[in-house]
Amino acid sequence: MNVLIVGSGAREHALAWRINRSPRLTRLWTAPGNLGTAELGVNLDLDQSDVEAVVSAARSVAADLVVVGPEAPLAAGLADALIAAGIPVFGPSRAAAQIECSKSFALELMRESGVPCPEFHVFHDASSALDHLARNPGPTVVKADGLAAGKGVTVCADAAAAAAAVRDCMTGLTFGEAGSTVVLEEFLTGPEVSVFAFTDGENIAPLVAACDYKRAGDGDRGPNTGGMGSFAQPGFWTPDLAGEIEETIMRPVVRAMEDRGAPYRGVLYGGLMLTADGPRVLEFNCRLGDPETQVIMPLLASDPLDLLLACAQGGLNEVDVRWESRSCVGVVLASGGYPDSYETGFPISGLGPGAPETTVFLAGVTTGEGGAAVTAGGRVLTVVGAGENMTEARDRAYHRLDGIIFEGAQWRRDIGASNDVRLSWPGWTRTGA
Repeated sequence: MNVLIVGSGAREHALAWRINRSPRLTRLWTAPGNLGTAELGVNLDLDQSDVEAVVSAARSVAADLVVVGPEAPLAAGLADALIAAGIPVFGPSRAAAQIECSKSFALELMRESGVPCPEFHVFHDASSALDHLARNPGPTVVKADGLAAGKGVTVCADAAAAAAAVRDCMTGLTFGEAGSTVVLEEFLTGPEVSVFAFTDGENIAPLVAACDYKRAGDGDRGPNTGGMGSFAQPGFWTPDLAGEIEETIMRPVVRAMEDRGAPYRGVLYGGLMLTADGPRVLEFNCRLGDPETQVIMPLLASDPLDLLLACAQGGLNEVDVRWESRSCVGVVLASGGYPDSYETGFPISGLGPGAPETTVFLAGVTTGEGGAAVTAGGRVLTVVGAGENMTEARDRAYHRLDGIIFEGAQWRRDIGASNDVRLSWPGWTRTGA
């Protein structure tokens, strides 16, 4: 198979790394890719959001499958254009991608389908949202309705903080047009987990789970980021929990999308909270997560092209999809100052071969003078360690990280830590569990 991956981050490097190990692969291209994907195939210099350019490139390389990493091209209708051109694509249509592109769409879909989610209210003007907050003081979650690169969510301890977040979104336009509509949600408590359901629009593969870290600093302090690390699979992830989430969340959503005439094909990524009353959906995404992809791809025991092509073309029920029972920990190295202002162009040392069971997935890295790797973004790379248990995986990741150096590098030191509540979640305590 000839395969084209769309995207340029560590997520796409991880996808390329796993696909490159498939015996079915003939040639691999990434558009636009990065230094990591260039070592595994050919990078194509084009704008990943230019639908026409991507379709043209897919035709020119005779792609048998296009794998779309980020959400923006899907929101722009890339999957629709590829399907119209007769090219199989892993990723949902523009209509199905609304499940991420509009939080209000996703919440209304869940409410109509009986999928457990927070209580919510949608507002199209700031004054109405502020009036609601004045009448309903207390902890509130404020969300920009549209795409905001994973940064449009503010958890507020009280109505005053929530009002400030609303003004930032709707008046200050912190997230651009994405914040012209806001969703005010009920504040929930419990461990969070990212759950990935690969689907062909009818069938669902066995679920896989990971936990990620959004805050910039240790102990979940500091500003929200695109993600500072992750681990898979969590200690609380059991067959019973996976079965409950599949039956009460994933299958109802897949059925509802089909009923709406927008079959969901690709991966349905649910950001869930495990409350005392059971799992609740905080958000849906229409693509694989970053940095979660970096820790779940090493656990995929099946041929990735069998899985991805079946999601695109159907027949997923005939594919044997298996996930290893081992552990992976991924730690993001970011530029100093991220997610706020930061400088780039610093040389990176230590990217050569590392210890067994470790991998480095590149993101904000480019070539400097003399061909040396230099920093070129906020999130620079993800260091992943694998092992038979979380402690072994974590030790390997951080040991490899110690050998990678660039000026101003920042990272969290508590990714996958043994005292993390997400590792010791005792399971359900509600009656009848």
